[in-house]
Amino acid sequence: MATATIGAPPVEAIHPSSESHLGSRVPPSSSGRLLRVVAIAFAIRMVVVAFTFRGLADPARHFERFGSEVGWVARAIALHHGFSSPFYPMTGPTALVPPLYTYLLAGIFKVFGIYSLKSAITILTLDSLFSALTCIPIYLAARLSIDTRAATFAVWAWAIYPFAIYFSAARVWEFSLTSLLIATCFWLALRLPIQPQTGRPLASLSKWLGFGALFGLAGLSNPAAFALFPVLILLPLWKLRRTPRYSLRSGLLACAGLLIVLTPWTVRNYRVLHILCPVRDSFWYELWSANNGDGSNPTLEWTHPASNPVEMDLYESQGETAYIAQKRTIVTHFLVQHPGFFVKLTVRRAINYWTGFWSLDPSYTRQEPTQIPNVFFCTSLTLLMLFGARDWWRRDPSAAIAYLIPIAIFPVAYYISHPLMDYRQPIEPQIVILVVVGLRAIKHRLESRSLDESAIAIRRTILGQTGQLYPAHTPSFAELATPIPSPEPSATLS
Repeated sequence: MATATIGAPPVEAIHPSSESHLGSRVPPSSSGRLLRVVAIAFAIRMVVVAFTFRGLADPARHFERFGSEVGWVARAIALHHGFSSPFYPMTGPTALVPPLYTYLLAGIFKVFGIYSLKSAITILTLDSLFSALTCIPIYLAARLSIDTRAATFAVWAWAIYPFAIYFSAARVWEFSLTSLLIATCFWLALRLPIQPQTGRPLASLSKWLGFGALFGLAGLSNPAAFALFPVLILLPLWKLRRTPRYSLRSGLLACAGLLIVLTPWTVRNYRVLHILCPVRDSFWYELWSANNGDGSNPTLEWTHPASNPVEMDLYESQGETAYIAQKRTIVTHFLVQHPGFFVKLTVRRAINYWTGFWSLDPSYTRQEPTQIPNVFFCTSLTLLMLFGARDWWRRDPSAAIAYLIPIAIFPVAYYISHPLMDYRQPIEPQIVILVVVGLRAIKHRLESRSLDESAIAIRRTILGQTGQLYPAHTPSFAELATPIPSPEPSATLS
């Protein structure tokens, strides 16, 4: 007898176990669809590039729109002054900005001209390409963690994601390159634990070395990525805990790959600036810039040497190392004297990071006229992300935790400094995936509620036909959805 049940779908229907997908490959048909999404994402960004690239060549404030500090250092490299001068005057060697994207921009300057329109359209095209290619690790990670359908929704969401479009097609910075590198590292962290099953341990171990090297490149693009390395290395190693010898070698190889990539730049900084600094030396300056008693704006323009002649004079006269050392003394003294102010401002920055809201003061809203629509959009994303995280955690904590820990850890550095929307880009792929999970969970709940309401309507109809308000046996939803069998045909003829 046929039966039909009404109720919530099984866990596997929404979040199937990732174990069934770990060794699978993307079918050719899925690969073709994925590449089409990448092409569409790239085309969308190039439309925006067509409207924005000319503005980068505006000479106002020393071509500040062309990457500000990154653009000024790239200009110095192109003019054969080396990695130096993070502000417009030629001020000598620096480590204020990370090297990877800066050297990429310098190469474009050498080929197409410093601050030229050709350089503008070239760098924005590359940024747009990096952003579009991020669809691939997003798809692969979501497919491993959830299922193919969720992965497809996630890449389409990334293709039209406003933050991903704007920060790749309208801004010269490392946002899209860092997002691509970290998203790829995140997918590899999910994928690596299955390598011992291939029967080729040497090949598998070499991939751990490559994983560490790729993460090193992500750190050279944005050193904030290093906060994620312990997480993304421990997650796969935890899955390999039953093979301790292999997991130990794998972890050491990943760390070795990271050190191999970072060592040359660390040596350069020590030889040139006489400081032990793997990537950037700007931490204490950034901390002072955000914690000095002024809470009117999450980014205070007066603290920046490019905007304040007094600070520029101090930077030039003292040199970069002494200038930052002075800021370290100032900010540590301030934090000791005003811990309450720091805690209050940190909470405000955390709220701003996830909602976009800072202040309704007229002087601030005039500077940020898009704050209100951004608050609505950003807060909606955060709520959907939290809903998706809660639903996923209840169904499959082991899969959800791989997404939740990076999202919890990465923003901490920005809670104590500058909580801007562009600084969310490295974890935006994970945010988008969680938003898709949240939307799917809402959809399933609405469908379940609709089925429940239908069952209640059927029940009321039956009660109305029988005239019994309280029948002796109240049928369950599953019983009400079960077709009533037809009577067997009589064996006697009338």
